[in-house]
Amino acid sequence: MESSRGRIMAQMLDAAENASPVDAVEAVTRELGAALGARSVAFLIADLSGRALVRLTHVPLGGTGAGRRGGDEVATVMPFDGGPAEQALRTQTVQVVTQPDGWAVLAPVTDRGEAIGLLEMILPDEPAPRALQEITRTAHLLAFVVIANRRYTDLFEWGQRTTPFTLSGEIQRRLLPASFTCEASAFTLSGWLEPAASIGGDTFDYSLARDVLHFSVTDAMGHGVASALTATLGVGSLRNSRRRGVGLVEQAEAANADVAEHATVPGSYITAVLGRFDLRTGVCAMLNAGHVPPMLVRDGNTRALPLPPNFPLGMFADAGHRAREIELRPGDRLVVVTDGMRERNAANLDLPTMLRSITGLHPREAARALADAVLEVSGPTLADDATLFILDWHGGHREDRRTSAGADQERASTALPD
Repeated sequence: MESSRGRIMAQMLDAAENASPVDAVEAVTRELGAALGARSVAFLIADLSGRALVRLTHVPLGGTGAGRRGGDEVATVMPFDGGPAEQALRTQTVQVVTQPDGWAVLAPVTDRGEAIGLLEMILPDEPAPRALQEITRTAHLLAFVVIANRRYTDLFEWGQRTTPFTLSGEIQRRLLPASFTCEASAFTLSGWLEPAASIGGDTFDYSLARDVLHFSVTDAMGHGVASALTATLGVGSLRNSRRRGVGLVEQAEAANADVAEHATVPGSYITAVLGRFDLRTGVCAMLNAGHVPPMLVRDGNTRALPLPPNFPLGMFADAGHRAREIELRPGDRLVVVTDGMRERNAANLDLPTMLRSITGLHPREAARALADAVLEVSGPTLADDATLFILDWHGGHREDRRTSAGADQERASTALPD
């Protein structure tokens, strides 16, 4: 059994490497389909809204294909409806569904909690447990194939964009981390950005060192390209100083000076919450530069964290900055949002109550639930970007993770009710 499994995996890796980047995923799924005698195999990528899956197919010009076209490529959007596909991603478990022509198997394609998409197979017979294990392993392998090959092609990014991007949106997109979700032994985090019609300059970012987690949530003043360029200055400066290994206050002061000196629009500034989380002790140093206060959800209660006041980055070139340390306990949830979650009609959303109601959700689903709630009271088009960053602290740094196919099952959200 193990030698057969190893041979299948080797064949899939060879297929991925021998194919072009745009064909790598199809090559891998084709190998699996042949090995398991599947009638059809497909990879469905999660769209950028987090509310749908997208089926990518290659249809030569002149051929028929319903959906959004880009040359020979066709992207068909399948919104979440609470059915098996959404349940598979939400619970991070394989779903097996009977169909008139066989059995559909839906396996989440995930890496470190980042739900990349879904592997869909149609089998002639009900799959045995051994076959389901093979499909689950392959779905995890497929996540790495997507991650590796999307560096070389726009195909996956194009497929994920169910609405066109403006220039400012394109700039903003490049400022966000490659993965919106990350699971580790000691923590789980997820970020989300719900863009306004005219991009409002929001970003979130994080980076994991050996024993430290760095994170930031920023909001550049204004809208459109000017705001996106100001955000680029701020994020670029913060990343540069972070990678030079300087402390939190030094990062803020470097970004403050850089924005003040180089912003294309005089008087531009950025509000921000910066964090440096010690994974060995649970102590989180945070700095608030004119931003919405971060919130702590602990034992079912939500409260704003009082931090020393600082001017926004870039407002005064010679301004000093102060940080404060907060000690998190296992089970705590830290939430940082931008003012787009609080302004205008969004202020009608009782955020503390909402945060208490979703404590049982994985940060990935919690972020989407919050974004959906903001759109419900302020949408369908937001006046300002709404961005949030959720960090769950579990403790136990360096403990071995208990995962299955790229996800910790104990942290996954429960199934949606029928």
